Amino acid sequence: MINHNEKKLDVITVGRAGVDLYGQQLGGRLEDMASFAKYLGGCPANIAVGCSRLGLNSAILTRVGDDHMGRFIKEQLSREGVDLSGVVSDARRLTALAILGIRNEDTFPLLFYRENCADMALCEQDVHEEFIAASRSVLVTGTHLSTATVRAASKKAVEFAKHAGTKVILDIDYRPVLWGLTLPEAGENRFIANAKVTRQLQAVVADCDLVVGTEEELHILAGVTDTLQALKSIRQLTNAVIVFKRGALGCTVYDGDIPDNLDQGISDSGVEIEVFNVLGAGDAFMSGFLRGWLRGEPLALCCQWANACGALVVSRHGCAPAIPKWEELNYFLEYGSTTKALRFDSRLEQVHWSTNRSNDYKHLMVFAMDHRSQFEEMALELGASLDKVMPLKKLAIQAVNNLADGESGFGVLLDGRFGARALEAAADYPYWIGRPIELPGSIPLEFEASADVAMELVEWPLNHVVKCLVHYHPDDPPSLKQQQERQLLRLFDACRKTRHELLLEVICSTNGPVGSQTVASAMQRIYDIGIYPDWWKLEPIEDTQAYDNISQVIQNNDPYCRGIVLLGLSAPEDELIASFTIAARNPWVKGFAVGRTIWAQTAREWLSGKIDEGQAVSRMQSKMANLVAGWRRALTQAGRIN
Repeated sequence: MINHNEKKLDVITVGRAGVDLYGQQLGGRLEDMASFAKYLGGCPANIAVGCSRLGLNSAILTRVGDDHMGRFIKEQLSREGVDLSGVVSDARRLTALAILGIRNEDTFPLLFYRENCADMALCEQDVHEEFIAASRSVLVTGTHLSTATVRAASKKAVEFAKHAGTKVILDIDYRPVLWGLTLPEAGENRFIANAKVTRQLQAVVADCDLVVGTEEELHILAGVTDTLQALKSIRQLTNAVIVFKRGALGCTVYDGDIPDNLDQGISDSGVEIEVFNVLGAGDAFMSGFLRGWLRGEPLALCCQWANACGALVVSRHGCAPAIPKWEELNYFLEYGSTTKALRFDSRLEQVHWSTNRSNDYKHLMVFAMDHRSQFEEMALELGASLDKVMPLKKLAIQAVNNLADGESGFGVLLDGRFGARALEAAADYPYWIGRPIELPGSIPLEFEASADVAMELVEWPLNHVVKCLVHYHPDDPPSLKQQQERQLLRLFDACRKTRHELLLEVICSTNGPVGSQTVASAMQRIYDIGIYPDWWKLEPIEDTQAYDNISQVIQNNDPYCRGIVLLGLSAPEDELIASFTIAARNPWVKGFAVGRTIWAQTAREWLSGKIDEGQAVSRMQSKMANLVAGWRRALTQAGRIN
């Protein structure tokens, strides 16, 4: 049995976990929306994510389908640091879906697809006392009191919590359609008075330590539609702290007797912003409030954090993905925003983006096989068929996997022209995947597949990192710089809108001499025009001062940058490994993305028919292994690994 004094978790949320499909066209009917963005959804799932982002140890008790959408939810929760111990995969039911749109600031068409869905099959047998006892709090939600099965599960969680000295939180989360009180088409309806709903909510409120709701939710809990009377009626049922969410007016907390004026509680007026999407604001609000309340902060501060989190979410697309990390919340509270439409504050959005990327790469060792023109030239020289290039690139995945054996920190760079089959195969492995967007050799920069780069990226899986090579020098003619910078700005905007990371490969040496300040100046200019690459890919440098200058540019402009990987430029293996020794001293250099040094000779023999598949894999694996060993030796010498 777990010692009840050893609370490993801060909060367990109980209930809904589904997939939100958000319409990407704004201002129109749901009928006229053509594409949808997929996000994790469901009030308890959103809160679990929000709490984790804000530094709490969170878990969720729910069911998901043993299906593609259920695996998506589990993967997303895991990436967010949410404990999955209470997540049951249900092979007999599908994961719940919600389809929604943004018509205007007051209208959000919403359809729930929850008939016999997995999370509504949560039952008492899924609730384990040791799991509940390991948390400082348990949060139950209104929807999971709506049927006998989920009600029994929620009450069992409350019972175990009371026995373990675990706080109980009620998020009223009232959706009339989920209680069967409206037709399915009326999913956005927020209030219908109903005595049965009131009875079921009141049956648990006496055991609660914290109750949170909007005006309509307080009305349904109390069974009356006068807000002040509702609060007083609730106070007769529970001694819990009551939090009244007041939308644009902020919130008010009542920690004792209910006063005769709604404004006489502990209040925070909130943040004046432009509302874009109210869906999910309450879940962010709850996350922010719990960040303070569970750590014993003053209620006024809890309100401030809650309102700020809610303000950030109502300004963005989506629910869980819009919730801030702790770093972003503090940034927002300290600096505010340059605009009431927070989603247009580029600096704030950069902090949000960069603090919420999944996976943290201490090191990255990438087999770069995204070359296209080089393979065309080699095949022409050897009189070989280009049809042999695609299977060779697929063998590269096998070589990486043989070497990495599932270890994080390995990756591949593959193109969509000759590497399409390899990219498809890479989807089954846990490795970093990069993919080029540029037309090979283009100066000024052009994109390969489509003039509309955003439409091209829409077709790419989200885990494909967009790699763009640009030949760019600080002393380039102004007209060339302008052309290339326009293209880079288009690409950066497209990457953000399609939720793809960007690896920007900058080669200065082809356009002019390179000194200790050259690369740093090029990078600074790119930051100055508003581009924040997630990764930089740079030429190896022998000048330590140049690395110092580059580091200063990154630190000054984007301390959340993923880092730098080194390219190879077909350098001999020993020269490349020697360059690692200098590079590894710089903590921003995370590894390498090298291609021809690994594959060039093997490709010649493969295209000439001199070696078979096994030999090709073995040779590429051996070359890659040499570079990995060299990089790790350099890290050890630099004191970055033991």
